[in-house]
Amino acid sequence: MTLLPAGGPALAGVLAPLLPPSVTVVDTFEDSPDAFLYPGEEALVATAVDRRRAEFATVRHCARAALASFGIPPGPVLRGPRGAPRWPDGMVGSLTHCEGYRAAAVARDSTAASLGIDVEPDRPLRSEGVLNLVSLPGEQAALRELAARRPDVNWDTVLFSAKESVYKAWSPLTGRWLGFHDARVTLRPDGTFTAALLVPGTTPSGPPLTGFDGRWHTGRGLVLTAVTVPPRER
Repeated sequence: MTLLPAGGPALAGVLAPLLPPSVTVVDTFEDSPDAFLYPGEEALVATAVDRRRAEFATVRHCARAALASFGIPPGPVLRGPRGAPRWPDGMVGSLTHCEGYRAAAVARDSTAASLGIDVEPDRPLRSEGVLNLVSLPGEQAALRELAARRPDVNWDTVLFSAKESVYKAWSPLTGRWLGFHDARVTLRPDGTFTAALLVPGTTPSGPPLTGFDGRWHTGRGLVLTAVTVPPRER
């Protein structure tokens, strides 16, 4: 489900197709003049430049609008361990923003164990050195094959974004760091990807994690990826 932020700018509507209907997505291409920060949020960007403050406020405005669709009153969206957003009890979610775009996705924890979303400008990574930093040799070979089939896609950026979404889905479930080389991502031209974990995916509750399924899309100058972890048996 998509939702327009109350009093906010026009809904972008580009991320929702990557997520199931049980997830509410609010996204926008413009910073909202109605966005504000609670005192605890203000402290997180006390030394930030105006541009950073505006995007920080807008993505939280999106989060509050998404939470409102579940009947949750407005409140601060603070940071938990490792910088991940802290969501109200019974909810899971993920935030993302880049130049000119902000998005929030939230769901009840009865319909998703975790969410991970990421957006990047649709352009190649800055250098081969960055690609080496974020990818495994086998992934780089796969990128070359994909580029031969679909040269219109910036596959290196899709891979980077997919790994960011995987980390955002992993972190709330494990409370641990996941490096770029700790998951092997397989991208497919049909807009899907899988991530096989190369480190133990132990969690405080539920079965061990072995991997993630995700979706990707490009459009309107963006690369977007999303991971939805189904509810887990305990």
